[in-house]
Amino acid sequence: MIVVDSSVWIDYLTGRPSRQADWLDIRLNRERILVGDLILAEVLQGCDSDRDFDATLAEMSRFSMIEIGGELVVIEAARHYRALRARGITVRKTIDTLIATRCIIDDIALLYSDRDFDPFVAHLGLRSAFDTPGAN
Repeated sequence: MIVVDSSVWIDYLTGRPSRQADWLDIRLNRERILVGDLILAEVLQGCDSDRDFDATLAEMSRFSMIEIGGELVVIEAARHYRALRARGITVRKTIDTLIATRCIIDDIALLYSDRDFDPFVAHLGLRSAFDTPGAN
């Protein structure tokens, strides 16, 4: 199972080349892809038209949805934020902290291109999709 962050979905859906979008394209039908509810909101917010919104929603609806938040996740996310801040690292977006925490709690790899996730990998046990067997 892999959760795909909005940064990768946006590159993939707009045809913007990136290592992560290429990885996703190759594995779309070979891996179980999960779409986080907050990630879906981020992607849909960027749609320029109703037509684009509907097409994007249809594309992403073919994957299983995972709820990112919830009481356990938000409390643990605050702990993770504080642990990183104690190391001198400030995560810029609360949503990224929630996404990383959900993946850590459920031991699900995350495919991302946003550098804000790197400290979660380095210090808190987040698994990068690139570190999963057969990833490269």
